[in-house]
Amino acid sequence: MLIPKNYANQMRTRILVKVVESFYKDRFETADEIPIDMRPKDYDSSRCCIYKDRAVLKYRLMAAMGFTPDEETNEAMSLREYGKEALKRQNHAKSCLSVIDVACSACVKSQYMVTDACRGCFARPCVMNCPKQAISFVNGKSHIDPDMCVSCGKCMDVCPYHAIVKLPVPCEEACPVGAIKKDENGVEHIDEETCISCGKCLQSCPFGAIVERSQLVDVLNLIHNSDKKVVAMLAPAVVGQFPFELNQVVGALKKVGFADVVEVASGADITSANEAAEFIERMENGAQFMTTSCCPAYYRATKVHIPEIQPFVSHTKTPMYYTAEMLKKEQPDCISVFVGPCLAKRNEAEYDPNVDYVLTFEEIGAMFVGAKVEIADCEPMEFAKVSSAQGRKYPLSGGVAGAVGHLVEGKIDYRPERIDGLNKENIKLLKKYATKGCEANMIEVMCCEGGCIAGPGCISLAKKAARQVEAYVEKGQNQKDMK
Repeated sequence: MLIPKNYANQMRTRILVKVVESFYKDRFETADEIPIDMRPKDYDSSRCCIYKDRAVLKYRLMAAMGFTPDEETNEAMSLREYGKEALKRQNHAKSCLSVIDVACSACVKSQYMVTDACRGCFARPCVMNCPKQAISFVNGKSHIDPDMCVSCGKCMDVCPYHAIVKLPVPCEEACPVGAIKKDENGVEHIDEETCISCGKCLQSCPFGAIVERSQLVDVLNLIHNSDKKVVAMLAPAVVGQFPFELNQVVGALKKVGFADVVEVASGADITSANEAAEFIERMENGAQFMTTSCCPAYYRATKVHIPEIQPFVSHTKTPMYYTAEMLKKEQPDCISVFVGPCLAKRNEAEYDPNVDYVLTFEEIGAMFVGAKVEIADCEPMEFAKVSSAQGRKYPLSGGVAGAVGHLVEGKIDYRPERIDGLNKENIKLLKKYATKGCEANMIEVMCCEGGCIAGPGCISLAKKAARQVEAYVEKGQNQKDMK
């Protein structure tokens, strides 16, 4: 599911910018003014009143400062106090997604509904094809009994007038693993034990009620107050996220305070080599197939929701892992910050001693704006290590399988398949493959449809970013061929 631009997601970016501006202005001394500035008295409220708008903004600002707005929230604490607590924090809190209860609209239960487009036709295919006889004819139109309906959708599929529509609960519909559900009051809650941190619920909520605990303030504080070098590890999906040359983005990261910037595509090259070697070994030992392992949301899903597929999952580590490992060997005292499109990377980082913090492209963009760093004015800077074209194509669906295929070509039979986007149907498909097999012997699984360029931490639209990545790789390859 590709998420278009919308006001809820734009508001998330504005809030991040406000937090960065408040950090630079006075280290959150006047942070309590932010909700009032964003929702002045003469502003048309988005909810029932301007005061509820401000309350929701406070919760969202807390999340941007690294706190979870849940039932344990101290209502008496001001944003100024939360900001000061964030600056005192020695270690960032555990990453998690949560729902702001007062912002949740408590959407009605997902259901099918007959609209006014119903013509009361003689054929009545909706009635004929309902397996539970949940549809009757009332006052010349079809009527669905919600107590009998099992939400199979057959009535919608067969209606010649498209008069039957599905009313979804967007966050529940988007979650591929059923980790978000309503309580007795209709408010959504996220089960941390089953959540895979893919961020699809956050992207899809039309009310901006779902937030993720940010590490932005932690990194800003370290850049300006730590004696250690803070180094950014930049994921290849960054290409196309900003309307500037990549080398200018690298220059902007250094101008905002990072001591160095390394390219995660160099770690992707190690992942490709190790995964290719592992693939050959598994196939020679009689394995039926192998799946990739570099998507942390998919990897988490295999542990919690698809245990059947685990024996087929590659043991190779991710590009972030290998990049951080190389960085810490070269600069053991530095603070490593992965910068990418993915929220699930924060969970992966909790088990990787070489990755200290994780920021998204959206958070880095907010940092540029809040720090008044103009990318266009920054001096272009090159990466110290040059990565391959295959490593730089990792953020595209098919990129990982393509990189491995490039290395095993001519050595062994290679039949790749792409699972482009983790959803309920593809999880069922993976379970089927684990028990009944499949024609492919290498399966690439990306949680986000289109690849990492569609991650919840991205700024640009996925299709536009994909074109930019392809152009960047081609340009780099042409320059290499000319040398």
